[in-house]
Order: sequence, then C-alpha cells, then structure tokens
Amino acid sequence: MSTPLDPQRIVALGALSAIGKATLRLYAEEGARIVIAGRGEERLHALAEDLRARGAKQVVPWQVDLSDCPDSRTEFGRMAASIGGLDGVLLFYGTLGDNAKAEKDVTEARRIIQTNFTSAAEWCLTAADIIESQAHGSLVVIGSVAGDRGRQSNYIYGAAKGGLALLMQGLAHRLAECGGRAVIVKPGFVDTPMTASITKGGPLWAKPEAVARIIKRAATKSGPVVYAPGFWRWIMLAIRAVPAPVFHKTKL
Repeated sequence: MSTPLDPQRIVALGALSAIGKATLRLYAEEGARIVIAGRGEERLHALAEDLRARGAKQVVPWQVDLSDCPDSRTEFGRMAASIGGLDGVLLFYGTLGDNAKAEKDVTEARRIIQTNFTSAAEWCLTAADIIESQAHGSLVVIGSVAGDRGRQSNYIYGAAKGGLALLMQGLAHRLAECGGRAVIVKPGFVDTPMTASITKGGPLWAKPEAVARIIKRAATKSGPVVYAPGFWRWIMLAIRAVPAPVFHKTKL
C-alpha cells in the first residue's frame, strides 16, 4: 500500500476521452504514476508526453481494445504491476451509438451494450477484486444521466449506463466493509467530441475540465453516486417524477 507521501498509482481505462485527459492532467500535476489504456498508439504516446510534461512521475501507454479484451483479468493485473500497484481506477470509455439504427439492427444494439455495460462491468469487477484484497483503493466510473430514465431518443445507451450505475452501487456496498470506494459519476451535457452532433450552448453544458475536478474529488469524497455538475441531481429527480402519461407526450 502506498503512503500519503507516495505518488498515486492510477489505471485509466479509456484515457483518450476528453474527460479522461482532463482528469489525468490533474493527477499528473501531483506526480502520479499512471497507466493510460485505450486504442490508438500514436495518441496514447502523445498523451503520455503531455502528462509527463505536467509532472507525472511515470506514464505507461497501454494499447488495448477495452470493449473486446479476451482476458481482462490478466490484462488488468499486468497494467497494475507496471506501475508498482494500484491506488485508483478510472473508467472513462463509452459510445453513444445510433439508437435509431440499434432499434432495428441487433448488431448495433449489441455493440452499444457491450461497450457501455458488458465490457465495463468486467473491468469493474476485476478492479473491485484487487481493491477488496488489498483493503485500499478507489474505482470511479463515468456513467450518464441518460441512465436515470428511459427516453425514446437514447434508451439503449441509457439502459447500458443505468445497468452500470446499479452495478457500481452494489460494488460500493461491497467495498465499504474493507475501506475501498466505488463511485459512479453521472455527467449531463459535456462539450466533447462524443457530443459533436448535438447543438451546444446554455447553462446546462459543462466543459471537460469542470467534470474532471468532480471526478478527482469523487475518488476520495462523497458518493457512491455523483452528478456532474451537481445540479443534474435535481434535474433528473424532476424528470423521474414526471408521470408516464405526461412523459410519453414529450419528444425527449
């Protein structure tokens, strides 16, 4: 186990996302040791150089298809070993997919669910085993407010994120006894390449840097469910409270 004076040892799954990069830059400024896992060797090495320049003590680029890894447990163990152990796990990756296509094409539906829930669940369960065995560490996963209520526009993505949120709440309950942490962070609208097709603007939109600060704080405080920014908790509470006959008249 690391001491408070040691660099944090972080495994970041899906490190190349906009929110992932912003979060890891905060850890780099504190001299963390970081595994950055994802697809795209050149982009991984570019991010590694960026994080080292910002103060990271060690950065290990890790080329892997996170949504289709045949042996995630072995792969994860190798990631953690490369930085001398594990203090925190961050899971950033996901895909919105094409909901209209997925309604008619089971292959697209399977891809959305596999990426956003099935594969993510495998990594989360593996990380939880390590955290439990060492009685130390945090697992912070990026979910979505889309998982709070099914809407016709993105309910397949929302179902996957909703399932992931429930899994994380169960892991938080499990890990509480040993002193570990599991937190699901639910962003609302964030200005990233993932939302490039959506018209942006207005007070509901957040920048990746703002969400990153919430994610980093969630690793040690609050939880197990954190909305980013926090006002989304009240927005989603209101949306969940709308009676079905009224809700079904909307085009959300």
